[in-house]
Amino acid sequence: MFTHLAAIMKKPALYERGTTELWTDEHISKGMLEAHLNPDLDAATRKHATVQEIVNWIGTVAPAEQYRDLLDLGCGPGIYAEEFHKAGYLVTGMDFSERSINYAQNSAYEKSLSITYHNCNYLTMEFKEQFDLITIIYCDFGVLSTKDRVKLLTKIHAALKPGGLLIFDVFTQQQYSDRREYKSWEYAEKGFFSAEPHVCLNSLYWYDELNTFCNQYIIITEREVRHINVWGHTFTKEELSHDLSAAGFITKSIYGNMIGVNYCDSGKEICVVAQKRG
Repeated sequence: MFTHLAAIMKKPALYERGTTELWTDEHISKGMLEAHLNPDLDAATRKHATVQEIVNWIGTVAPAEQYRDLLDLGCGPGIYAEEFHKAGYLVTGMDFSERSINYAQNSAYEKSLSITYHNCNYLTMEFKEQFDLITIIYCDFGVLSTKDRVKLLTKIHAALKPGGLLIFDVFTQQQYSDRREYKSWEYAEKGFFSAEPHVCLNSLYWYDELNTFCNQYIIITEREVRHINVWGHTFTKEELSHDLSAAGFITKSIYGNMIGVNYCDSGKEICVVAQKRG
C-alpha cells in the first residue's frame, strides 16, 4: 500500500486518469445525485432557480419552434431536460452516471414526460444530423482533455442538423486567479468519498502553460487506496473560436454566462452559441 500511495502522491502526468470516477463510483455517485437534486446548491447542478433562468434564456436564442430536437449532454438526473421539455423542446439527455440516468428516467415516467435518456459516455455517441440544438451546461466541456474536446466537437458536429446550434459554457482564467498549489488532508468516519472510515488527501496541481489544473483526491481506507483526478481547463474566447472553427462551427455569439449577460474580459465564465456550417 505504501508503494502505491507514494507513487500516486506525485504530480500526475497531464490528463492522467485516476482509479475511480466521480460519476460511476457506487458510493460517490449517491452524493453526486444528492448534490444535483439540492435546489439551493451551486454544486453538481446550479441552483434550480438559476436552471430556470438558463432554460428561459436558451429559449430566446434558440426557440423551440425553430430548434425543436434538443440533446442535453451531461444531463445528470434530468433537471434541465425536464425544464426544456416544459418549454416545448423534444428532449434527449445523455449522461455517464447510471444512477443519475435511472433517476431521470423514473422521474420522467412518474411525470408522464416524453424524454429519451441514454446512459453512456458522450464521446462514444454516433448520431447523424438528428438534433437542432445541443447543450453542454455548467462548464463540463472544460473537464475533458485536449484530445477529447476535439473528439467531442467532431461528434457534436455530426449529430447536429445543418445550421444546428451548440450552446455551452466554460470557465475563464479569472475563475481561478489564485493559482497556488496546495495539499490538505481530512479524516472522516463516513463521508462523500467513502462509506467507511477514511483519510482523504486533496492536492491541487497547476499546469500553467496550458491553463489546466488537476484536483486530486486520494482516499485511504483500511482495505484500499484509490484516487480521483478531476481535471479542468480555463479558456479564452480566442481559443474557443479557433477550436470551434477547426471543428466546422461558426461562433455566432459570446456571452458572459448562460443567462446571457454581456461578455467582458474580466468575467469568470464564457458562454458560446456556435452554429454548424452548412
